[in-house]
Amino acid sequence: MSTPTTGAVDRYFRISERGSTLSREVRGGFATFFAMAYIIVLNPIILGSAKDMYGHQLDNGQLVTATCLTAALTTLLMGVIGNVPIALAAGLGVNSVVALQLAPRMSWPDAMGMVVLAGLIVMLLVATGLRERVMNAVPFGLRKAISIGIGLFIMLIGLVDSGFVTRIPDVARTTVPLQLGTGGHLTGWPVLVFVLGALLTLALIVRKVPGAILISIVAMTVLAMIIEAVVHVQSWGLTTPKWPGNPVATPDFGLIGKVSLFGGFSEVGVLTGILFVFTVLLSCFFDAMGTIMGVSDEAKLTDASGQMPGINKVLFVDGIAVAAGGATSSSATTCFVESTAGVGEGARTGFANLVTGALFAVALFLTPVATMVPSQAATPALLAVGFLILAGSVKEIDWADHTIAIPAFITMVMMPFTYSITNGIGMGFIAFAVLRLAAGRGREVPVAMYVVAAVFGFYYLMPALGLT
Repeated sequence: MSTPTTGAVDRYFRISERGSTLSREVRGGFATFFAMAYIIVLNPIILGSAKDMYGHQLDNGQLVTATCLTAALTTLLMGVIGNVPIALAAGLGVNSVVALQLAPRMSWPDAMGMVVLAGLIVMLLVATGLRERVMNAVPFGLRKAISIGIGLFIMLIGLVDSGFVTRIPDVARTTVPLQLGTGGHLTGWPVLVFVLGALLTLALIVRKVPGAILISIVAMTVLAMIIEAVVHVQSWGLTTPKWPGNPVATPDFGLIGKVSLFGGFSEVGVLTGILFVFTVLLSCFFDAMGTIMGVSDEAKLTDASGQMPGINKVLFVDGIAVAAGGATSSSATTCFVESTAGVGEGARTGFANLVTGALFAVALFLTPVATMVPSQAATPALLAVGFLILAGSVKEIDWADHTIAIPAFITMVMMPFTYSITNGIGMGFIAFAVLRLAAGRGREVPVAMYVVAAVFGFYYLMPALGLT
């Protein structure tokens, strides 16, 4: 029997209405956090390793604080306002653009100002209804393809981050870009932890065990800690699974507010500055769009036509998150595809975000503990969720209509093959517009799709035009 408090929570987040329970939401929140906690370590590495035009580097400790704080606040905001189980944190790919393209041409505050401007433009596009119109213009088959592409993408992320699949260095002089394990063989304790975790996760899913993903993450973390204590593995990657000597870390808020909104334009010129903002905007806009579509579809939050009620609130919070990431110097914050780990655990509402956001807030003070879970223990969740997304969506695409089947195919394969959600969406949109025109069905393509396809075409031509 629910108390008045839990009843109010249930009504506000519509937990029962969406076929979920409080315990599922809590488990989902934990699963999402552990699946994306690597960003606490990885974002400072990417941003902290770069220098601005004056040779300045960002402090690693301050970056950890900024990353955790922004992730906590924006994830909580998405939960309370958007009521969807989509967590947010510093976007991979966008942080590389900021570190490698923007910062070397200006100061760090200038670069982060460009990110804030991109976020403000996203909010403006939402306020005018343009962003929602773009999303609603996407055909049902392409929506499903985006979900499948994200499923394949996160599977590849899991395989690479765990070490089960590795990149072959260019010096190897081979045409094969990826290989199994190291040297074509699975070796080492960390890979064993991933394999056992994947088998355990899938076995628990087959058995329909509640909490399958979270149980696997916890069990494999404990196993990894035992292995590390006994064997002392040479490298686990970003995180070593052992209890830290001092689990408490004092947050350093020194980077918060270090932003120059228009200073970058005086360094690189108006045209180049606009193109920099455009690059950040495009990546944030469509990465988030693909993730929102994929996660909401997997969580069964869409209607019969594939639309998600209340999408404008979700999109507006995403715009706030982009600007907030620049304001804290943690780079653009965006929706994380790893949220599918929580959805796979049963999360269907924003209450799961309250759990994930609270864990990021705790990580402000307990970063050593938050980063104790090795990727080999968390990434089996991505493998399992990738399968669940693929199995639930692939049959809903009209493969007999080649004007939708081919763009859908391009969309789903280009996401993992180019390691980018944005690229998959862009190439799929261009193919859809071109093929419908070629088939004499150009009038069936919404105007918004033509506009977006043209924008992507310009984006891909920018290097050839000398505009990057």
